[in-house]
Amino acid sequence: MKTKRSLRSQQWFGREGKDGFLHRSWIKNQGYPDDLFDGRPVIGICNTWSELTPCNGHFREIAEFVKRGVYEAGGFPLEFPVMSLGETQLRPTAMLFRNLASMDVEESIRGNPIDGVVLLMGCDKTTPALLMGAASVDIPTIGISGGPMLSGHYRGKQLGSGTGVWQMSEDVRAGKMSQEEFTAAESCMHRSKGHCMTMGTASTMASMVEALGVALPGNAAIPAVDARRYRQAQLTGRRIVEMVQEDLVLSKILTRSAFENAIKTNAAIGGSTNAVIHLLAIAGRIGVPLKLEDWDKLGSELPCLVNLQPSGKFLMEDFYYAGGLPAVMREIQHVLDRDALTVNGKKIGENIADAPNWNREVIKPLDDPFKDRAGIAVLRGNLAPDGAVIKPSAASPQLLKHRGRAVVFESIEDLHAKIDDENLDIDETCVMVLKGCGPKGYPGMAEVGNMPLPPKLLRKGITDIVRISDARMSGTAYGTVVLHVSPEAAAGGPLALVQNGDFIEVDVPGRRLHLDVSDAELAKRRAAWKAPDAPRRGWYKLYVDHVQQAHLGADLDLLVGGSGAEVKRDSH
Repeated sequence: MKTKRSLRSQQWFGREGKDGFLHRSWIKNQGYPDDLFDGRPVIGICNTWSELTPCNGHFREIAEFVKRGVYEAGGFPLEFPVMSLGETQLRPTAMLFRNLASMDVEESIRGNPIDGVVLLMGCDKTTPALLMGAASVDIPTIGISGGPMLSGHYRGKQLGSGTGVWQMSEDVRAGKMSQEEFTAAESCMHRSKGHCMTMGTASTMASMVEALGVALPGNAAIPAVDARRYRQAQLTGRRIVEMVQEDLVLSKILTRSAFENAIKTNAAIGGSTNAVIHLLAIAGRIGVPLKLEDWDKLGSELPCLVNLQPSGKFLMEDFYYAGGLPAVMREIQHVLDRDALTVNGKKIGENIADAPNWNREVIKPLDDPFKDRAGIAVLRGNLAPDGAVIKPSAASPQLLKHRGRAVVFESIEDLHAKIDDENLDIDETCVMVLKGCGPKGYPGMAEVGNMPLPPKLLRKGITDIVRISDARMSGTAYGTVVLHVSPEAAAGGPLALVQNGDFIEVDVPGRRLHLDVSDAELAKRRAAWKAPDAPRRGWYKLYVDHVQQAHLGADLDLLVGGSGAEVKRDSH
């Protein structure tokens, strides 16, 4: 099927003379016949497969089904790899490399003969990295997530990835669970290919992709090993060819309305706080004005309808069988912009109009929500002038308004060295404060904000106290944890000046985060503060020199916006 539109790829494959010869001849060494270069859309399949990224370990199979669909629709699929970010293996944190991977995606798309692109996304940072990179090019783009693992099971109970680790590790530290039992649970938690099956960051971002309209309906929840995941991959391949024909570029999908819909949907699913920082970055690439306060304004008063771990009981497999994201979005359709366009060419309202809810215990109705006012809350005050976030649905209600004595850890190493010390001066009324874990400080803003509690508190039956940091936390984690404090400590933010014994007030209903220290004393401490040593070379240096603070999405300042899909000068 030849396209009626002028295609980017024809500036490579449609040329005569030696230039066209070079472009066609070399790629024909893989066995492609002549007619694939006759003007049909070339579809790039952007693959984050890696054996070092377990969540994405099945993407070779998914890519093959996408190719089937592309060929069926008359396109020419060409798969290409980009940097894969494995949350569980990559040090110091996958978040350090999100922006680097986005550069890989952006330049791979722009520099090659690609008319439309399919993004294969799964593990936490691969989703925003691919969307950020594609947004900066702005060609027809569709995403498909790898899907969640099957539910974990251990000793007759469901075991959720991530969430179960935090629970069981605390039991080991409290003496309630043996190391042998803990080790035995490893093979019981992760039973199949796919990403975390809790409503962690991977599942949240898969939901955000669907809510934004960048994936086909149902994308978020189909289990990775379910045949319907591969069916959707094939349909995705067919659809991207049509999108090229229609010139349905990403900027027509990623509108302000799409982001507002995603923020509201995140509240309804009890989604990860990491969605905040990722959506801010994606919006910055596509040119949509989106601010941290939009999360509070648009979503904080909405209820959580989904009874999933870490906030609830069930897992993603249950969520899919109950109706998945379309069922949730139908419940809140009155607050959504139902005219927002999606990649299947329909409005979001059309996609969710008849979505069934098969299990009201998993997906609660709007008039009987799982939790009230469950969206992200944004706190401000002299401790966080540019904002901090908390997920009330994962917090202890009695701690949402609290004043306590600060117990300060200057770094993650300081925390690890002291937390198990029986002489640590801490009780359940204290506020744990962790510094040096923001974008510049870690570097990369690691998921260490859900600090472990001291064993002496765990033995007393204490399972939660207020914790504050410039870090992030896993979407699978829980607790009264204030995150993303901005500016961060390493950038000289007020967090850097907190000392042991200071009193801190957290008032989530009042949206306040206050350090009870006088301005004069803070000025004195600031005069004595010294910035940490900066990295001397490589990506670390480029990152620290250019990364923005959390309230701006932690993108590099030089990457905000895009450079379009202009075909550059020839390579020879």
